[in-house]
Amino acid sequence: MSKPNWENRTLFHGDNLDFMRAMNSESVDLIATDPPFNKGRDFHATPDSLSAGASFQDRWSWENDIHQQWIDSIQDDWPNVWEVIQSSRKSWGDDMGAYLCFMGVRLIAMWRILKSTGSIYLHCDPTASHYLKLLMDAIFERRNFRNEIVWCYKTGGMSKRWFGRKHDILLFYSKSEDYKFNPLKEKSYLSHKYGFSNVTILEDEVGPYTLAGVRDYWDIPAIRGNQPDATGYPTQKPSALYKRIIEASSNEADIVFDPFAGCATTCVAAEQLSRQWVGIDIWPKASNVIVDRLESLGFVAPKYTRRTRKNLRLFLFPDNFHFTSELPERTDDGETASSYQKVKTQTYLEPWQRIQNKEITRLLAEAQWHDEEDGVVCAGCGRILELPFMHLDHINPKSDGGSNDITNRILLCAPCNLRKKDILTLRGLRIENEKAHVNWMHDRERAEIAQSRARSRTEEVRPTLPYTPEVGDENSTWLRNLKSADYQVVS
Repeated sequence: MSKPNWENRTLFHGDNLDFMRAMNSESVDLIATDPPFNKGRDFHATPDSLSAGASFQDRWSWENDIHQQWIDSIQDDWPNVWEVIQSSRKSWGDDMGAYLCFMGVRLIAMWRILKSTGSIYLHCDPTASHYLKLLMDAIFERRNFRNEIVWCYKTGGMSKRWFGRKHDILLFYSKSEDYKFNPLKEKSYLSHKYGFSNVTILEDEVGPYTLAGVRDYWDIPAIRGNQPDATGYPTQKPSALYKRIIEASSNEADIVFDPFAGCATTCVAAEQLSRQWVGIDIWPKASNVIVDRLESLGFVAPKYTRRTRKNLRLFLFPDNFHFTSELPERTDDGETASSYQKVKTQTYLEPWQRIQNKEITRLLAEAQWHDEEDGVVCAGCGRILELPFMHLDHINPKSDGGSNDITNRILLCAPCNLRKKDILTLRGLRIENEKAHVNWMHDRERAEIAQSRARSRTEEVRPTLPYTPEVGDENSTWLRNLKSADYQVVS
């Protein structure tokens, strides 16, 4: 575990992915967050409210909202996550795939930031909860799933076509088997009033209580516009909900993190429960809401009382809160915490190596192109196939320390890619191809030549990357096929 590279009570302003990538690995104890739900509509704060002006778009497009770099990083390091995203695109559509890609790269970042003893609560609703469950199984591992908590609430509006939709979902995962959990005490009168014999009643100096943490459905009233702590934020959740999460999965002085801070309910609840906290939000006025909410609760002394109020040390001032758009500087040497399928050390890449998978595929396709048969030579078996049937893979697998840069990449046909997985080296793949029940090796010499040409091409373009085709290259057969091919790039 590493120390935080930010101060307590910090709210970062900007894209949370940028800030999470700048935060030290394994530096927070609890993540409790309420991200967009993929509702397919826009949300706006109530006019003339504390959150007036706040709004966000909960619509997603694969063409407009997804960056190629996200796709590359997921395909290279988290292939199981990519399978979830692709499956959702087939079963639902590109909008769900785009939403899960957006959430996937951020949940991967959260996984790295979370301590090994930490937990995460992801707030969602039935719109995408089942897809997010698969996504979190792939990132946090299915064995670390703890609960699907149902938050029940009573609000207006009913339908004549289905049962009233009056609950949200909280997906609760731990980072490992060794995690913090505090059973919650809830005052109980059930056994006395109703004579329930199956309710576990305990006793302490306050009186009888039951363990609320045993149940996975929570009946907590939703926030209403006329309540004192209502800010007018379009998706504000009640403080009682996040207090219960924080009490259950953290201790005093632990660090609570919310990358989608919004109107700062998580941050406020953490302050009330004597936790440290850090948040991120893209809304520039989020810091004002935090100060105003804590001031109304008596945690912050207004600035004008500084010289008149006695015992000012009992209060926090607005100056104690840190609102910044500057990325923190990593102090953990950029070390990347690893999952069961990832290497721990992060390989340094030269600027010429930091190119997208599509550009790598383009360069390797040129190197492995067979002009006589107009196709790409598979470096695993020597077969010549059209580019759409080729897959980008690693020469040395990630599980054995292989990097993602172009010097460790090769194009393979689909069967070779499937046989190689993240286990075999390219040399090991050729051995397995020859040993297969049905000998898959077609032309070993041609496969080895394809690898050699790929290595030579990499060395040739190293000083000039990102590569620009020479005059006349745009008319070559391989480039025409590459431009028109609807190929897929998978690890």
